[in-house]
Amino acid sequence: MVSQEQRRRQLAREKFLRQQQRRTDARRKARIRNSVIASALGVIVVLSVTVFLTKPFEDNGKTENANADVTPSASPSKAPDPCEKPAAGKVKSQTWKKEPAMSIDESAKYTMKLDTTCGEIDVALKASAAPHTVNSFNYLLGKGYLDHSKCHRLTNQGIYVLQCGDPQGTGMGGPGYTIPDENLKDKSLKGGVYPAGTVAMANQYNAQTKQGRDSGGSQFFLVYQDSQLPPDYTPFGTVSEAGMKVLTKIAKAGAQAPDPQTGNTAPNATVVINKATITES
Repeated sequence: MVSQEQRRRQLAREKFLRQQQRRTDARRKARIRNSVIASALGVIVVLSVTVFLTKPFEDNGKTENANADVTPSASPSKAPDPCEKPAAGKVKSQTWKKEPAMSIDESAKYTMKLDTTCGEIDVALKASAAPHTVNSFNYLLGKGYLDHSKCHRLTNQGIYVLQCGDPQGTGMGGPGYTIPDENLKDKSLKGGVYPAGTVAMANQYNAQTKQGRDSGGSQFFLVYQDSQLPPDYTPFGTVSEAGMKVLTKIAKAGAQAPDPQTGNTAPNATVVINKATITES
C-alpha cells in the first residue's frame, strides 16, 4: 500500500514533470516562431531590394528600374520641407528611337551639375569608364531633358538612395532608347557595397532570371549612405562634398509612405531639378 507521504512525493514529481514539459513546449514553439519571423524578414528584404532594382526604370510605358526598391518601405515623416519652390517651367516630353552617336572626349573631365530646389549637386563623371552613359547624359542634358523634373523616390531602409532622371516623375519614364551596362567592376564597388557619393544607373536587370542587361535609360540614383547592392548598376559619377550635404539634408526630411499606384516612396522634401547641365574641362 502506498503511504500518504509516498503519494505526496509522487504528485510532486508529476507536477514537476508537467512544468518541465510545458517549458520545453514553450521553448520549441518560440524557436519555431522566431524561425518563421526571421524567414519572413529575409523574404521581405530580398523582395524589397529586387523590386527596387527592377521596378523603377523602363521605357516606352514600362518600368525602368534601379533599385532600388520592393518597394523599400519608408516611414512617413513630419519633418518640414527643407527645399525651395520649383522654378517656373515645364518638363520635356520628347523621346528618341536610338542612343545618340558618341560625341564626348573620353579622356576629358566632365561635371554634371544638378541645380535643384534643395541646392546644387555636382557630380564628377567617369567618361573613360562609362562613355556610353556619360555621352547619353551629355546629349539629353543638352536638350534640357531633365530640367524641371522631380526626383521621385527616396529609400531609407536597406539601401539609401535618391532616385531621379524620370521626366514623368513616376519611375515609368525614359528617353525611348537604352544604353549598355558599363563599369560594373569599378574599384569603388567593394564587398557588394555602393559607397556614399556614388551615382549609378537604374535598369531593368533581374538577377534571378538573368534578364534585363543593357536596359538603362535616363533614371539614376544618388547614394547618400553606403548601400548593400550587387554590382549590376553602372557607376558613372561621384557626388562632390558640397553635394553630399544637400543629399543629407534631403534624406533627413524623410520619405513618404509608398504610393498605392507606383509603389514609390517619394521624398518629403520637394526635390526638383530646375536645371541640369554638363560641362567639360
